[in-house]
Amino acid sequence: MWDLAWQMTKRRLSGFVGAFVAILCGTALVAGCGILMESGIRAGVPTERYDGAAVVVGGQQTVDPPGAGPLEAKQVAEQASVPVALAERIKAVPGVRDVVVEHSFPANVVTADGNALTGPDGTQSLGHNWTAAALAPFSLKEGKAPVGDGEVVLDTGLAARGGVGVGQRVRIATRSTPVEFQVVGLAALASGETLDRQSALFFSPRRAAGLDGKPGQAHAIGVLAAPGVSPDALADRVRAATGKDTVAVVTGVERSTVEFLDVSQTRTLLLAIAGSFGGFAILVAVFVVASTLALVVNQRRREFALLRAIAATPKQIRKLIGTETMLVAALAGLLGSGLGLVVGHGLRDAFGAIGVIPPDFELAISPIPLAAAFLLGLGAARLAAWSAARRPSSIRPVEALGEAAVERRELGRGRIVTGWVLVLLGLGGSLVPVFVRGEAALAASSMSALIVVIGLAVLGPRVIALTNRLIAPVLTRVSRISGYLAGANNQANSRRLAAAVTPVMLAVTFAISMFYSQTSAAAAKQEEAVQSTTADHVISSTTGALSPEVAQAVRRVPGVAAATSVVRTEVINTMQEQENLRVERYPAQGLTGDQVRGTLDLGVVSGRIDDLAGDTVAMSRSEAGWYDKKVGDEVEFWFGDGAPAKLRLVATYTRDQAFGEYVLPADLARAHTGDRMDDSVLVRQEPGADSAAVTAALHDLAARYPGLTVAPGSTVAAASDGQVKAQFYLNLVAVGVILGYVVISVANTLVMSTAQRSREFALLRLVGTSKRQVVRMMRLEALATVGVAAVLGTVVAGIPLVLLNIALRGTPLPSGPPAVFGGIIAGAVLLGLLSLGIATRMTLRARPIDAIGLRE
Repeated sequence: MWDLAWQMTKRRLSGFVGAFVAILCGTALVAGCGILMESGIRAGVPTERYDGAAVVVGGQQTVDPPGAGPLEAKQVAEQASVPVALAERIKAVPGVRDVVVEHSFPANVVTADGNALTGPDGTQSLGHNWTAAALAPFSLKEGKAPVGDGEVVLDTGLAARGGVGVGQRVRIATRSTPVEFQVVGLAALASGETLDRQSALFFSPRRAAGLDGKPGQAHAIGVLAAPGVSPDALADRVRAATGKDTVAVVTGVERSTVEFLDVSQTRTLLLAIAGSFGGFAILVAVFVVASTLALVVNQRRREFALLRAIAATPKQIRKLIGTETMLVAALAGLLGSGLGLVVGHGLRDAFGAIGVIPPDFELAISPIPLAAAFLLGLGAARLAAWSAARRPSSIRPVEALGEAAVERRELGRGRIVTGWVLVLLGLGGSLVPVFVRGEAALAASSMSALIVVIGLAVLGPRVIALTNRLIAPVLTRVSRISGYLAGANNQANSRRLAAAVTPVMLAVTFAISMFYSQTSAAAAKQEEAVQSTTADHVISSTTGALSPEVAQAVRRVPGVAAATSVVRTEVINTMQEQENLRVERYPAQGLTGDQVRGTLDLGVVSGRIDDLAGDTVAMSRSEAGWYDKKVGDEVEFWFGDGAPAKLRLVATYTRDQAFGEYVLPADLARAHTGDRMDDSVLVRQEPGADSAAVTAALHDLAARYPGLTVAPGSTVAAASDGQVKAQFYLNLVAVGVILGYVVISVANTLVMSTAQRSREFALLRLVGTSKRQVVRMMRLEALATVGVAAVLGTVVAGIPLVLLNIALRGTPLPSGPPAVFGGIIAGAVLLGLLSLGIATRMTLRARPIDAIGLRE
């Protein structure tokens, strides 16, 4: 069988090109996703401050509640701290040469013109104790180490940007108004490398501990190994001494997860991206490969009919098709796996360019994702071959000869039932946003559209036959001869037309659904935030963080009625689903309880938001209902830094899209963030106050708090607005990549379906039809193909989008630029016209008398 399959494949190479391209691109896409997934497990960025430390001990990086599944642990949203007392215990571990405690806190040099300097390219600027310089290690290039409370050492890059030298005095802002320090030294990494992700300021150990503001806690503990002791062996000993469930003990590239919070979050994000994106890629790949192989098998129906007529058994036909497919898939999968390296790096660069992951995040490359992609490619091809081989292998020989001449019209009962079940399941899934909010609603909306597409693909010939009855008279009116021929061809070859319509419909549905679901969700959050904000001004900082003192200073401004701190954070909670315990992260905000009523309207439905102080919490009504919590009940969850919380519920509210599922007292939320700073301050003026005078007074605060900016209250952003934008761009890249694959497959399918019609074109030419009429016929067929696909794709995507927007925004119209929809439809039309047009003209090059005698 292998020899026969190889001989037939060689003689029909052109027929297998489409399947080869589909499997090649699909395998490359899955391999790229696999590389991202592996990188999310064991990759990172080069460490800068801990390069000299064999082992770094930091706060626990994940929340893993008892009873949760092995993959349910969630990455903390805030930088967790580590107890300083652990240093003495670690110092007693065999193989430890020295232990260094590192304090870390926001510290910005303020220039003479009042600007607060950040790190390179807007990165963080952090202060540390000088003893922690040994972990990099940093070495003094000029001057001496800081000893007194008023002394500081700057890294050479920061000093150059600030125009500061040894002996000069400089103002530095930490969590309060700027304070003057004497620059006593300049330091640089001993390795000669530059700091690319941060700027570093070093203070005396006593002053740094005070500025850190976390008594008994530190950012990290660095462990220096004794000569001859390997980092991995030492890490195991340190874990045994500290307890692996209380702190994170890391070595190698893992050290960057303690140094940079975004690295840990990136790894978690990459796992999520690769999982969902890769799942979509596999689904689309199976769908496209199956559609392409069905077209290839359909082109060879006379050949299989002859084999059945000369006593080939159904099993032999299935085995022949499967073997041919595996020969093609093996080569395509092998090349596609290698191409996955390019796809993986391309996705990493694209995600880095839009700010979803750090641009310097390194990929982990190993044979595992490439081998997995290869096997998945073979599996998808085998599944598609099994599906395509069912019909030619199951019919009786006499029927096979009949179907070789005329395409079978009716569908099997099982196929009809399956198709309608999928359509109904998809339509049912589109109702989920009416009852569920959040990411689950978005996922259900997008997935329901794809399920309906698959159902319509199963029912393809029947759906196409119905639409063609409506289109055929229109085509005849457009062109009496070419239009009639186009309509007749479509009616007689509904299976062929369905194979061409399906991938175009998939592309249109996928693009519309994924783009407008994200824009609609983002619009819903922002609209609710603007409608709910009663503040006249919002104060923020160019450094990304505000001193907690700013809100207090604003309240003392004449004409100000209320001013609340806003602390953006997240909380982590569990959700029982049957026998599984899910762990979820929710956006949360910290607000000043007695100042909220003047600045925000949360839509409170029970309790009093003024009681938000101390160990209390407010929850959205839906979240409180899910956990069966009422005002006065105790609520348990985890703060963003992983610390457990047990708070009293004081209010429930309805506007959770804008403000998150949880609202905490600002002081409590701030205590569980890494920098202990505010994100913004919302300000409400007193009725009748002089707006210009109040605005001027607020601007004057910038002299005391450098970097402070004042904007109108209407510019306030919804909770997790930055994450929403990042998710939007992330989905845009993912949709673009998958659409690229689908577009290639669409063009491939359309060209294949046209190229097989050379004898048909030759016959038309021989009976008197002109070449121009044939070209016009194919142009009308192309318009009918993409027209049906565009209409069906728009309707299929539109139903879930309408329901999603009604649930989130109270309007059926999706949010987003209409030009994108026009571009999607125009792209589909252009793709269909070009693919069919080019293939038609190439097919018509042969003389009719020669083409009519060609073998299929």
